[in-house]
Amino acid sequence: MNSFQGTIYDLKTSGNISIVSVLIGKENYLKAVLIDTIETAPHLQKNQTIKVLFKETEVVIGLDQNAKISLQNKIKGTVSRTEKGILLSRLIINTDIGEVISVISTDAVDQLALKEGSLVIVMVKLNEIILSQ
Repeated sequence: MNSFQGTIYDLKTSGNISIVSVLIGKENYLKAVLIDTIETAPHLQKNQTIKVLFKETEVVIGLDQNAKISLQNKIKGTVSRTEKGILLSRLIINTDIGEVISVISTDAVDQLALKEGSLVIVMVKLNEIILSQ
């Protein structure tokens, strides 16, 4: 599980759904969509320290920062290590927020020609981010 400490920067709510923006480090933001509000989860307050978690299998890897895609959670990184298996591969990616681990198909690693030193974009969908106190 990828885990990072951050600070709630912004919170938008409509009905019982909220989109929470978390600042991690100096300039990286990750957003999470939650079925919670300040009323149901009092820890969802601006400037509150919070843990951001997401599974390795939920990390999408891209090569182009300017690709038009609906994923909003994007972090630049460099592949520092690849562990290729027959079906799945594990990538360790150095980013400004720390080390991110991604598990993707070995076919995808080969198609993207990913190797140590490859510059990548780490992406995670809003609904795959977990926030914890």
